[in-house]
Amino acid sequence: MHITRSILLTRLVVVGRENIPAHGPYIVTLNHTSVADTPLLLMGFPLVEWAFFAGEKWRHHPIYGPIMAWLGAIYINRGEVDRQGLRDALAAIERGVVFGLAPEGSRSKTGRMQEAKVGAAYLANRANIPILPVGFENNDQLFANFKQLRSTRSVLRIGEPYLLPEIGRRAKGADLAAFTHLIMVKIAALLPPRYWGIYADSPALQALFVGDDPWPACQTAVQQPPGA
Repeated sequence: MHITRSILLTRLVVVGRENIPAHGPYIVTLNHTSVADTPLLLMGFPLVEWAFFAGEKWRHHPIYGPIMAWLGAIYINRGEVDRQGLRDALAAIERGVVFGLAPEGSRSKTGRMQEAKVGAAYLANRANIPILPVGFENNDQLFANFKQLRSTRSVLRIGEPYLLPEIGRRAKGADLAAFTHLIMVKIAALLPPRYWGIYADSPALQALFVGDDPWPACQTAVQQPPGA
Protein backbone atom coordinates (compact mmCIF):
# COMPACT_ATOMS: atom_id res chain seq x y z
CA MET A 1 0.00 0.00 0.00
CA HIS A 2 1.30 3.45 -0.97
CA ILE A 3 0.33 6.79 0.50
CA THR A 4 1.67 10.23 -0.39
CA ARG A 5 1.83 13.33 1.79
CA SER A 6 3.37 16.72 1.06
CA ILE A 7 4.96 19.33 3.30
CA LEU A 8 6.86 22.37 2.05
CA LEU A 9 9.06 21.08 -0.80
CA THR A 10 8.95 17.47 0.37
CA ARG A 11 6.67 14.77 -0.99
CA LEU A 12 6.60 11.78 1.36
CA VAL A 13 5.78 8.45 -0.27
CA VAL A 14 5.09 5.60 2.17
CA VAL A 15 5.44 2.03 0.91
CA GLY A 16 4.48 -1.00 3.01
CA ARG A 17 2.20 0.66 5.53
CA GLU A 18 0.26 -2.60 5.76
CA ASN A 19 3.29 -4.08 7.57
CA ILE A 20 2.79 -1.81 10.60
CA PRO A 21 1.56 -3.89 13.59
CA ALA A 22 -1.92 -3.07 14.87
CA HIS A 23 -0.54 -2.04 18.26
CA GLY A 24 2.66 -1.74 20.25
CA PRO A 25 5.02 -2.44 21.70
CA TYR A 26 7.50 -2.85 18.87
CA ILE A 27 10.77 -1.21 17.84
CA VAL A 28 11.12 0.76 14.62
CA THR A 29 14.69 0.72 13.28
CA LEU A 30 15.73 3.10 10.50
CA ASN A 31 18.74 4.43 8.63
CA HIS A 32 19.67 7.94 9.74
CA THR A 33 20.62 10.51 7.09
CA SER A 34 18.77 13.70 8.05
CA VAL A 35 17.45 15.68 11.01
CA ALA A 36 14.11 15.40 9.21
CA ASP A 37 14.00 11.61 9.65
CA THR A 38 11.94 11.68 12.86
CA PRO A 39 9.19 14.10 11.75
CA LEU A 40 8.85 12.32 8.41
CA LEU A 41 8.71 8.96 10.18
CA LEU A 42 5.87 10.21 12.38
CA MET A 43 4.02 11.51 9.31
CA GLY A 44 4.19 8.09 7.69
CA PHE A 45 2.78 6.16 10.65
CA PRO A 46 -0.64 6.03 12.29
CA LEU A 47 -1.11 8.14 15.40
CA VAL A 48 0.53 6.10 18.18
CA GLU A 49 2.44 6.79 21.38
CA TRP A 50 6.17 7.01 20.60
CA ALA A 51 9.39 7.06 22.55
CA PHE A 52 12.89 7.47 21.14
CA PHE A 53 16.45 8.35 22.09
CA ALA A 54 17.69 11.90 21.62
CA GLY A 55 21.07 13.45 22.30
CA GLU A 56 21.37 15.34 25.58
CA LYS A 57 22.31 18.47 23.62
CA TRP A 58 18.70 18.81 22.39
CA ARG A 59 17.10 18.83 25.86
CA HIS A 60 17.27 22.61 26.25
CA HIS A 61 16.96 23.61 22.59
CA PRO A 62 14.33 26.40 22.40
CA ILE A 63 12.51 24.82 19.45
CA TYR A 64 13.33 21.11 19.30
CA GLY A 65 13.54 20.55 23.06
CA PRO A 66 9.82 21.01 23.86
CA ILE A 67 8.78 19.12 20.72
CA MET A 68 11.03 16.18 21.53
CA ALA A 69 9.86 16.06 25.13
CA TRP A 70 6.23 16.04 23.94
CA LEU A 71 7.02 13.17 21.57
CA GLY A 72 8.57 11.04 24.32
CA ALA A 73 12.29 11.70 23.96
CA ILE A 74 14.64 9.84 26.30
CA TYR A 75 17.81 11.91 26.49
CA ILE A 76 21.12 10.08 26.39
CA ASN A 77 24.79 10.94 26.19
CA ARG A 78 25.95 10.00 22.71
CA GLY A 79 29.12 7.97 22.39
CA GLU A 80 28.82 6.14 25.72
CA VAL A 81 26.72 3.40 27.27
CA ASP A 82 23.84 5.15 29.00
CA ARG A 83 22.41 2.51 31.32
CA GLN A 84 19.74 4.82 32.73
CA GLY A 85 18.61 5.62 29.20
CA LEU A 86 18.30 1.89 28.45
CA ARG A 87 16.29 1.35 31.64
CA ASP A 88 13.99 4.24 30.74
CA ALA A 89 13.54 2.81 27.23
CA LEU A 90 12.62 -0.63 28.58
CA ALA A 91 10.13 0.98 30.96
CA ALA A 92 8.52 2.85 28.06
CA ILE A 93 8.32 -0.35 26.03
CA GLU A 94 6.63 -2.11 28.95
CA ARG A 95 3.93 0.59 28.75
CA GLY A 96 3.26 -0.49 25.15
CA VAL A 97 4.79 2.41 23.25
CA VAL A 98 6.38 2.25 19.81
CA PHE A 99 10.11 2.88 20.20
CA GLY A 100 11.89 4.54 17.28
CA LEU A 101 15.62 4.00 17.01
CA ALA A 102 18.40 4.66 14.49
CA PRO A 103 20.95 1.93 15.37
CA GLU A 104 23.82 3.93 13.83
CA GLY A 105 23.36 6.50 16.57
CA SER A 106 24.66 9.50 14.65
CA ARG A 107 23.50 10.81 11.31
CA SER A 108 25.40 9.60 8.25
CA LYS A 109 26.86 12.62 6.48
CA THR A 110 27.28 10.68 3.23
CA GLY A 111 23.93 8.86 3.26
CA ARG A 112 25.74 5.52 3.36
CA MET A 113 25.07 3.20 6.28
CA GLN A 114 27.62 3.22 9.08
CA GLU A 115 28.50 0.51 11.56
CA ALA A 116 25.68 0.35 14.09
CA LYS A 117 25.69 0.26 17.87
CA VAL A 118 24.03 -2.56 19.81
CA GLY A 119 21.27 -0.53 21.52
CA ALA A 120 18.43 -1.70 19.29
CA ALA A 121 19.51 -5.33 19.62
CA TYR A 122 19.76 -5.00 23.40
CA LEU A 123 16.26 -3.54 23.72
CA ALA A 124 14.61 -6.01 21.33
CA ASN A 125 16.30 -8.97 23.01
CA ARG A 126 15.51 -7.89 26.57
CA ALA A 127 11.91 -6.94 25.79
CA ASN A 128 11.34 -9.83 23.35
CA ILE A 129 9.24 -7.69 20.99
CA PRO A 130 9.07 -7.38 17.20
CA ILE A 131 11.36 -5.13 15.18
CA LEU A 132 9.91 -3.18 12.26
CA PRO A 133 12.62 -2.26 9.71
CA VAL A 134 12.31 1.08 7.92
CA GLY A 135 14.40 2.50 5.10
CA PHE A 136 14.43 6.19 4.17
CA GLU A 137 15.44 7.11 0.63
CA ASN A 138 16.40 10.66 -0.48
CA ASN A 139 16.29 12.25 2.96
CA ASP A 140 20.02 12.85 2.58
CA GLN A 141 19.17 15.26 -0.27
CA LEU A 142 16.41 17.19 1.50
CA PHE A 143 18.27 20.28 2.68
CA ALA A 144 20.49 20.64 -0.36
CA ASN A 145 17.37 20.58 -2.53
CA PHE A 146 15.53 22.96 -0.21
CA LYS A 147 18.29 25.55 -0.53
CA GLN A 148 17.86 25.36 -4.31
CA LEU A 149 14.04 25.46 -3.98
CA ARG A 150 13.86 22.00 -5.51
CA SER A 151 11.33 19.45 -4.32
CA THR A 152 12.38 16.11 -2.85
CA ARG A 153 10.57 12.79 -3.12
CA SER A 154 11.23 11.19 0.25
CA VAL A 155 10.45 7.46 0.19
CA LEU A 156 9.69 5.63 3.43
CA ARG A 157 9.78 1.86 2.95
CA ILE A 158 8.39 -0.27 5.75
CA GLY A 159 9.42 -3.92 5.86
CA GLU A 160 7.81 -6.87 7.58
CA PRO A 161 8.15 -7.14 11.39
CA TYR A 162 10.37 -9.89 12.75
CA LEU A 163 11.72 -11.26 16.03
CA LEU A 164 15.38 -11.77 16.81
CA PRO A 165 16.48 -15.42 16.61
CA GLU A 166 16.16 -17.49 19.77
CA ILE A 167 19.66 -18.42 20.99
CA GLY A 168 18.77 -20.10 24.29
CA ARG A 169 20.74 -17.72 26.51
CA ARG A 170 20.88 -14.10 27.59
CA ALA A 171 22.46 -12.23 24.70
CA LYS A 172 25.65 -10.29 25.26
CA GLY A 173 28.86 -9.42 23.44
CA ALA A 174 29.10 -11.32 20.17
CA ASP A 175 25.40 -12.23 20.31
CA LEU A 176 24.37 -8.57 20.37
CA ALA A 177 26.83 -7.80 17.58
CA ALA A 178 25.30 -10.54 15.40
CA PHE A 179 21.78 -9.32 16.20
CA THR A 180 22.85 -5.82 15.24
CA HIS A 181 24.19 -7.03 11.90
CA LEU A 182 20.84 -8.69 11.24
CA ILE A 183 18.98 -5.49 12.13
CA MET A 184 21.11 -3.45 9.73
CA VAL A 185 20.86 -5.78 6.74
CA LYS A 186 17.08 -5.89 7.22
CA ILE A 187 17.13 -2.10 6.80
CA ALA A 188 19.62 -2.23 3.90
CA ALA A 189 17.37 -4.67 2.03
CA LEU A 190 14.74 -1.91 1.81
CA LEU A 191 17.15 0.58 0.22
CA PRO A 192 18.94 1.12 -3.10
CA PRO A 193 22.60 -0.03 -3.17
CA ARG A 194 23.98 3.50 -2.80
CA TYR A 195 22.84 3.46 0.85
CA TRP A 196 24.30 0.09 1.88
CA GLY A 197 27.66 1.49 3.01
CA ILE A 198 29.69 -0.99 5.05
CA TYR A 199 26.93 -3.59 4.69
CA ALA A 200 27.20 -3.64 0.88
CA ASP A 201 29.28 -6.83 0.81
CA SER A 202 27.48 -8.61 3.62
CA PRO A 203 26.62 -12.25 2.80
CA ALA A 204 23.65 -11.83 5.16
CA LEU A 205 22.25 -9.09 2.91
CA GLN A 206 22.67 -11.30 -0.14
CA ALA A 207 20.95 -14.14 1.70
CA LEU A 208 17.91 -11.92 2.24
CA PHE A 209 17.72 -11.12 -1.46
CA VAL A 210 17.64 -14.80 -2.47
CA GLY A 211 15.24 -15.82 0.28
CA ASP A 212 17.73 -17.65 2.51
CA ASP A 213 18.09 -17.35 6.28
CA PRO A 214 20.54 -14.47 6.94
CA TRP A 215 21.22 -15.40 10.58
CA PRO A 216 24.20 -17.79 10.03
CA ALA A 217 25.96 -15.11 7.96
CA CYS A 218 25.26 -12.54 10.67
CA GLN A 219 27.02 -14.77 13.21
CA THR A 220 29.98 -15.13 10.86
CA ALA A 221 30.10 -11.36 10.38
CA VAL A 222 30.95 -10.95 14.07
CA GLN A 223 34.30 -12.61 13.39
CA GLN A 224 34.82 -10.55 10.21
CA PRO A 225 33.00 -7.21 10.41
CA PRO A 226 31.41 -5.72 7.25
CA GLY A 227 33.88 -3.88 5.07
CA ALA A 228 36.86 -5.81 6.47
